Amino acid sequence: MIRRLSILVSALAVLLPVLAVTPALAVNPDEMLSNPVLEERAREISKELRCLVCQNQSIDDSDAELARDLRVLVRERLVAGDDNQEVIDYIVARYGDYVLLNPPLKPETYILWASPAVLVVLAILAVFAFYRRKKRDGSPASASLSKDEQKRLDELLGSSKDDGKS
Repeated sequence: MIRRLSILVSALAVLLPVLAVTPALAVNPDEMLSNPVLEERAREISKELRCLVCQNQSIDDSDAELARDLRVLVRERLVAGDDNQEVIDYIVARYGDYVLLNPPLKPETYILWASPAVLVVLAILAVFAFYRRKKRDGSPASASLSKDEQKRLDELLGSSKDDGKS
């Protein structure tokens, strides 16, 4: 009983400092806006912008320092009176279309938008060429044995059958 109590006290002694610090790490006060409408707009914009460090995450989901800086910048621009599109345009002007998780369709991004379709077509052509070549070549002819080889094979198979009977 005393052993269980000492284990419980030890566990609490270790966990209590961790649990006390966790709420402080959950939310950075400089990222939250007091106006819930502006905060919701900031979250919407942050979900549309790519983290340049993580690359496949929005700045809203990323823990990277640059993503945090961009979230703060979005909120600063909203407080300054910019609408959502002005905030996005401001960040795109600084970082380019790559910062958008859903980049616009324009001549500079045609290759980005076309590459998945091109890769699918190439994969289909490769599969088609593979099966066409396989059909044309046919299955390889089975190698026939000479009379001596066949006789030797029969002897070996015959002797293995005899071994199984004893």
